[in-house]
Amino acid sequence: MSTKVQCVLCPTECELENYQVGGCRVRINRDGVLYSLVYGAPCSVAVDPIEKKPFFHVLPATGAFSLATAGCVLNCKFCQNWQISQANPEDADNLDMPPDDVVRKALFYNCRSIAYTYTEPAVFYEYMYDTAVSAKNHGLLNLMHTCGYFNEKPLRELSKYMDAACVDLKAFTEDFYARVCGGRLRPVLDALVVLKEEGVWLEITNLVIPTLNDDMKRVREMCRWIIKNLGADVPIHFSRFFPDYKLKDLPPTPPETLENARSAAIDEGLRYVYIGNIRSSSEDTRCPYCGSLLVERIGYFVKQNNISKGKCASCDNVIAGIWGGE
Repeated sequence: MSTKVQCVLCPTECELENYQVGGCRVRINRDGVLYSLVYGAPCSVAVDPIEKKPFFHVLPATGAFSLATAGCVLNCKFCQNWQISQANPEDADNLDMPPDDVVRKALFYNCRSIAYTYTEPAVFYEYMYDTAVSAKNHGLLNLMHTCGYFNEKPLRELSKYMDAACVDLKAFTEDFYARVCGGRLRPVLDALVVLKEEGVWLEITNLVIPTLNDDMKRVREMCRWIIKNLGADVPIHFSRFFPDYKLKDLPPTPPETLENARSAAIDEGLRYVYIGNIRSSSEDTRCPYCGSLLVERIGYFVKQNNISKGKCASCDNVIAGIWGGE
């Protein structure tokens, strides 16, 4: 009798022989049953400003209890958390923290949300799912920062308990995903549509890397796709690249490139366009209807918030997001 198992969590869909570990390094076939090697064993835990995720349209100025395990479904050459995302679980400094303990700690530290982040949450799917169910029962929001490399069925099941997702849309070409990330673009686009259909609040990050994905024609194509498939209210964060991991030979992203990407996105019709990893007034949220300053940010610090019950305090138009008190 064959004990070979196919993992159907992510689009790689590894076929594993008995006691073989998947490409993510954290899922193993034991006698025909797939097991997680990182359940309840986070290697990184912190209380972060929610703006660090980044979420700019979810509960501003609140704390997010953030956690990650070792492992990732991709192998991005520019990963800034490669020490844990590309690590085997036995080589990481893991904690013993089952789902209910995560929720208790989030409540103890007065966090209003739990964020599954730092590495790729897909690799600790079962742990995230069980934690999210418990968090929901205790009135906490569930957030994830993800590369979006999910298969449809598990993503829809998770979406029942996920309030918001910040998805890394790393580029808008299959060539980039294949050469730089070891994956494919199409499944990420499909996952974004699934999250939208399931009512999960979406924000998108795009790390702009010199010479690799900074073609403004492609940026415009990406923005048009977002508007057509997800809507003009989805915030996008153009983030500055700094040399790291396997891409140390490239320079940091010039500020003018980020400004050009932002201008292109606004020109195409996106209403909320931000620049990240660099101090800029483009971190602020302005009303797309009257232009009033809504949320003023300095780094991760919120200086003022002029959104009242989800509306602009000046013109009373609804501002898309999860603001609290609605």
